Amino acid sequence: MTAHLFAITFDASEPLRLAQFWSGLLGREIVDDPHDGVLLLPNDDNEYHLRFVPNQQPKVVQNRMHFDLTSSSLADQRQTVARALELGARHADIGQGPEIDHVVLADPEGNEFDIIAPGNNFLAGCGFVGALACDGSQQVGYFWSQALGWPLVWDQDEETAIQSPNGGTKISWGGPPYMPNGGRDRVRFDLAPPVDVDPQAEVDRLLSLGATRIDTHQDRAGRLALADPDGQEFRMLTSR
Repeated sequence: MTAHLFAITFDASEPLRLAQFWSGLLGREIVDDPHDGVLLLPNDDNEYHLRFVPNQQPKVVQNRMHFDLTSSSLADQRQTVARALELGARHADIGQGPEIDHVVLADPEGNEFDIIAPGNNFLAGCGFVGALACDGSQQVGYFWSQALGWPLVWDQDEETAIQSPNGGTKISWGGPPYMPNGGRDRVRFDLAPPVDVDPQAEVDRLLSLGATRIDTHQDRAGRLALADPDGQEFRMLTSR
């Protein structure tokens, strides 16, 4: 048994406000997080939670993770963009040229995401949240494939992607060139250990795969801060 991807966690100056934006865009229910923030529930078993936790540290660089949202038609793409703008998103310039067919937006706290044009074969069948696109190396794609027990569905030209055996959202890493690391990431993974495995044993397994410890102490929610081989922070739930 391997760790379970429980949530994608966002640091937020206003967690409830940011959760309301993503709830409106994705159609997910908001619930209180008993530990330190706000949760969006998944719509089905192939999805993960979204968690929004308070942090007043300002966003200063482009996130190394962003969502790619899919479209069934050009009209559908335009409607998604319009809905996002109504909810509080804005257009974002990350150096994209005029030749691209996707729309780059940022949520109310500046977290980037893309509205992908229809006909994208890579994201076919993945659902509305087609991918969590990450800046990262081939090595880190291999690490997360082993860490989560998800097969590689793309491994070419140093780009990798994994997907749950049950389908759903892909997680991809774009390979070089890499963005500069701007310090603590505002978007990260929260993992939970298998129900029949000692949490410390799962931490040890992740360390053996190439993870490193960031902190030896758990946070208030009983999560331990680790980093993947690229130095991207993630958390492992170590108590139940």
